[in-house]
Amino acid sequence: MKIAVGLSGGVDSSVTAWLLKEQGHDVIGLTMAIWDGEDSVPARKHACYGPGEKEEIQSAREFCHTIGIPFYAFDCAKEYRESVLSYFKMEYASGRTPNPCVKCNHSMKFGLLLEKARNAGVDFDYFATGHYAKVVFAQETGRWLLLKGKDPQKDQSYFLYRLTQKQLSETMFPLGEMTKAGVRKIAAENNFHTADMPASQDFYCGDYTDLLDFPQKDGDIIDKNGKILGQHQGIWNYTPGQRKRLGVFQPRPLYVISTDSVRNTVTVAPKNEALSISIIVANLNWIAIEKLESTFRFNIKIRSFQRSAEGLAEPREDARVKITFKEPQMAAAPGQSAVFYSNDVVIGGGIIEKTVD
Repeated sequence: MKIAVGLSGGVDSSVTAWLLKEQGHDVIGLTMAIWDGEDSVPARKHACYGPGEKEEIQSAREFCHTIGIPFYAFDCAKEYRESVLSYFKMEYASGRTPNPCVKCNHSMKFGLLLEKARNAGVDFDYFATGHYAKVVFAQETGRWLLLKGKDPQKDQSYFLYRLTQKQLSETMFPLGEMTKAGVRKIAAENNFHTADMPASQDFYCGDYTDLLDFPQKDGDIIDKNGKILGQHQGIWNYTPGQRKRLGVFQPRPLYVISTDSVRNTVTVAPKNEALSISIIVANLNWIAIEKLESTFRFNIKIRSFQRSAEGLAEPREDARVKITFKEPQMAAAPGQSAVFYSNDVVIGGGIIEKTVD
């Protein structure tokens, strides 16, 4: 088959391309350039967005030359700014916590990049990436399924839950059955220059406020009763679950439970008052099913780095879903994604709209 591989210049995508070539496929390397130089931020490497992008693209180009496959880089900076960065800034300004990686995967990496490649005459049957996840076809339902990767420490299915049936049908994840240690071993045995390269941590390695560049907007830090406990310089500096750098000193630790863009306030509370038993999830994307027809019990992740928690999902007439957790959860942040699992299968997910007492 003819397979295009999304290359980042790192070890995971490099090994992905090498594995597919070793299997006898006709492999092509693709990269999207998203850095336009408009943001004045420190030069840091090993992140998707930043001024170190040129070196990473060159790394991908050199790797393709080494293993003998063609390489194409496409300028997607304008669309990235209009789609991902504008969403990122808008969400923080409105007191919500965005997830730019989820947005980028669906609209850019598995969307615009492939469209630009095909429009440029680059032909391929499948698109592969170095994500630690799996995709399979379920004969009994006629649907493509997204599954967790084998390595629980590297599973990236959370970031891919917005992929459509069409996108999944054209996608391959060769590292889904591998561990990170196994991937690095392959790279070392073949003397790939990416073998010891640090893993990318996020879409941007630095303080997010570097990108926001909002003017200071002072407001109150309050408790649940509205009592003023301190001052903040912008609600975008705070996210639910945050404990450090609050600028408030109390006998016991306090956690952010919400931000309010209209009142320009940050509300904090002790840990026992910062937990949520229920959330409303909107803007849903279902993978394993067409839609949720009745109440069902799932394992639910509300942050990429948190363990999943058991919860009851109840469909509502307005196409949203109410989740009631078996145990109260910390840091259910509006704007973040809630992803529903049944064992290793991603059933679907959506955006946390609000918490419910």
